Amino acid sequence: MKRNGLILIALFLLFVIALLDQDGQKKISALFEGSGNSKSETSEEQKSITALAAEGALKPGTSSPAFKLSGLDGKQYAVGGKRDKALLLNFWASWCDPCREEAPELVNIAEKYKDSLDVYGVNVTFYDKLDDVKKFVKEYGFTFPVLLDEKEKVYRMYNGIAFPTNILIDKDGVIRDVVIGLISPEDLQGKIEKLLNP
Repeated sequence: MKRNGLILIALFLLFVIALLDQDGQKKISALFEGSGNSKSETSEEQKSITALAAEGALKPGTSSPAFKLSGLDGKQYAVGGKRDKALLLNFWASWCDPCREEAPELVNIAEKYKDSLDVYGVNVTFYDKLDDVKKFVKEYGFTFPVLLDEKEKVYRMYNGIAFPTNILIDKDGVIRDVVIGLISPEDLQGKIEKLLNP
């Protein structure tokens, strides 16, 4: 029931935007489908999509909200405060096409930066099915921890509004960047390099 209500609200908002502005259709479509449709899209377009989506998001320079979640591996994972390594927190769902497109790059990032960066995939299980989550993780060969946000509590703490969402957190527990939607692997790695080498 709750999920149906959220879907109806989202559809209504999409309809209103479409009526107000044909350009709004492109922005919303790109937000949910990711900007990976064409390499010729400008970074200005991505910036406007991100700005549209990020109005309520947590801001860089603020402390990351603290939480604990169980992982698919049965272990408990905690975020908040100082850490040994920087952290890429990735919110995703198995039915999300941009998440599928991004998944191989997350595996590459986790391996490439394993000595200086933790990658936690946070599946918002409230909007997903555990069997589908397990299939997704196996299909894409996730080697990093996959945390289960079964009540959507953490996603709400981080003001999540779209999948995928990547939060880059430094070793002091401070949010350094918020990436809503799909960006190119090069841009994501550039943001990680900036996080690790300020």
